[in-house]
Amino acid sequence: MNRKTGMNAGQILGMIDGLQVVGLDIAKLVFQMHTVDMATGEIVNVQIKRAKVLEHFANRAPCLIAMEACGGAHHWARELSALGHTVRLLHAKAVRPFVSGNKTDAADARAIWLAVQQPGTKCVGVKSLAQQATLTLHRQRELLMKMRVMQTNALRGLLYEFGATFAKGAKVILGEVEAALESLSNKLPQMVADSLREQVARIKALGEDIAAIDKRLALQLRQDGDMRRIAEIPGVGVLTATAAIATMGDPSSFRSAREFCAWLGLVPRQWGTGGKVRLQGISKRGDSYLPAHVADSWRAIRPSPRQGAGTLAGADPGPAPGQRGHRGAGGQDGAHDLGRHGQAAGVPQRLPQREAAFGLNERQPSINPNSRKDWIAFEGDEAARRSVM
Repeated sequence: MNRKTGMNAGQILGMIDGLQVVGLDIAKLVFQMHTVDMATGEIVNVQIKRAKVLEHFANRAPCLIAMEACGGAHHWARELSALGHTVRLLHAKAVRPFVSGNKTDAADARAIWLAVQQPGTKCVGVKSLAQQATLTLHRQRELLMKMRVMQTNALRGLLYEFGATFAKGAKVILGEVEAALESLSNKLPQMVADSLREQVARIKALGEDIAAIDKRLALQLRQDGDMRRIAEIPGVGVLTATAAIATMGDPSSFRSAREFCAWLGLVPRQWGTGGKVRLQGISKRGDSYLPAHVADSWRAIRPSPRQGAGTLAGADPGPAPGQRGHRGAGGQDGAHDLGRHGQAAGVPQRLPQREAAFGLNERQPSINPNSRKDWIAFEGDEAARRSVM
């Protein structure tokens, strides 16, 4: 969120930085505008047809236009900015407290006009056309992923009713479904078997569509310099890099990396009273799509100890192979011990391709995002913080 504030002390209501303030409530067909004529003091609250909006503001002197960051807001912000106006987008939560009485278009426009003038008001950065295009690909991919999971789970449940079971994973069921249908040929009516085969074809088609979008995102990554720089961070791939640049809007609206993380909802929630502030679990505010990819990037370089991670620097590595208390490959945690002692024993260490590409030869356990102690340690680890931010 942009840290541009509203009114300053001693500033005239209805003016910001010498510009007349206009509250604009956008909609599908009819827009509502609220402002105050500074020459006469008249309150102006009028409706404007969608087709006449650009014409109306093209004939006005440069002013500050405030809108809610809702559907279509970024498009109108770009169009109005091209006419020479200053546009600020406000989150709906910042506008809602100023809606008095019944909710109407006129009340919403007035609330927007009041909210943008409040001290400390945070504004949403306006996204460029390229950023919105990239986000469109991400939204399509997310929808296709949900549809594929739904189709796969439905297929698994339908076949389970006839006694067929499959291991976890979409690839497993797609590889074994044909054999399952053949084995159930004596039990299933032909029309049911044909319908299930059509569903398998739909699942495969969804996978092809997802792969096509992945290729388009990879092409966008190669063409954008900012995305390439983010992709150089260990653990960050195509999806995280493209989603980060497309979601943040104007990067200059964030004063620091911590403020960006707070906007993502990756910092602890604070609860304080009586001069005491307590840190709780991460806030998880905002859109969950990008934070989920950031968390995946963190896990890529800081896997859990249960996944075969080593120990932190200076920690006790445990009993060596052959000593009392050491569990071999047949033990429950033998893979962990192999990760700690395999290199000393001359066993080649198998790292993920992404870690090998960045020359990472040491793994460390990840933090618990809901643990206050782990977050405090993470805040003090400058190297770890740089690897994520």
